Amino acid sequence: MRSARLHAPATIETRPLRLETVPDPRPGPGEVLIRVAACAVCRTDLQLTEGDIEPRYSPSIPGHQVVGRVEVMGAGVAGLAVGQRVGVGWLGSTCGSCRYCTSGLENLCPQARFTGWDRDGGFAEWMTVDARFALPLSGELADVEVAPLLCGGVIGYRSLRVSGIEQGGRLGLFGFGASASLAIQVAVDWDCEVYVATRSEAEQRRALDMGAAWAGDYTETPPVQLDAAITFAPVGAVVIRALQALRPGGIVAINAIHLDRMPEFDYEDLWLERQIRSVANFTRRDAAEFLALAAEIPVRTSVQPYALEGANEALIDLKAGRISGAAVLEIG
Repeated sequence: MRSARLHAPATIETRPLRLETVPDPRPGPGEVLIRVAACAVCRTDLQLTEGDIEPRYSPSIPGHQVVGRVEVMGAGVAGLAVGQRVGVGWLGSTCGSCRYCTSGLENLCPQARFTGWDRDGGFAEWMTVDARFALPLSGELADVEVAPLLCGGVIGYRSLRVSGIEQGGRLGLFGFGASASLAIQVAVDWDCEVYVATRSEAEQRRALDMGAAWAGDYTETPPVQLDAAITFAPVGAVVIRALQALRPGGIVAINAIHLDRMPEFDYEDLWLERQIRSVANFTRRDAAEFLALAAEIPVRTSVQPYALEGANEALIDLKAGRISGAAVLEIG
């Protein structure tokens, strides 16, 4: 099969992903083999490729927002069928028996394995998946439209929940890339007032077009105190800006697997029971709830397509801020 593989992290401008032909994978017990149709590109893929997140094996195949069809089922697989359309997200497997898995917090499982980090992902024509974590997909949206929902959409939904925002509340979104552009659609459906901070004037205009009550730069302060905020930019200083915009008792949810650093800040910014919370991964329940909600609203995605051969270019454009919406590799 054709694949875009990473042998060693390097700045994306050096195009470290190599287009290579490798043997087709075979599913083991409890796994399915899927033919990849589309794989959306995530900032986490960029961070893995450049080494901000250290790869766990090499060479590796990135990609964790995958839509495909089941082609072969391994021994012991139940609940799926050959030809069925499924999605694959960041959470690739868990132990299923620890205190976190048995209490609805499988995203915190110490034995969790992640797609594109611990096992090969969707920057390829084929991939194997733990069948328990293959997400059945309905047929309303095209493959390239569904793919961005499987990480940015689901983790954005979990971030909304972690932030504690309630219907009709005042919500801040700090950063306005693919995940935020999906989260705002849910927030608007919940009748929230949404205030967006982003350095891009084009993204500020897009946020207003999508229903934001206000949009400005990170250096600007929203005109009201926020009930909750979510930060999407992998920059610690942005977290502090969001914290400073909160009302007493509000929560900042950090939607990022990696931050550059957390700068020193005054305790007064945290005083009065304000909170900073990280958002780590997501659960299958999060995915099921969000995908059902996305179909009901409906959530729409803006897609910029690339061929598999263009994986490096997609990540270069993502890093440079040239993508409006989500980059998606069309593979099938």
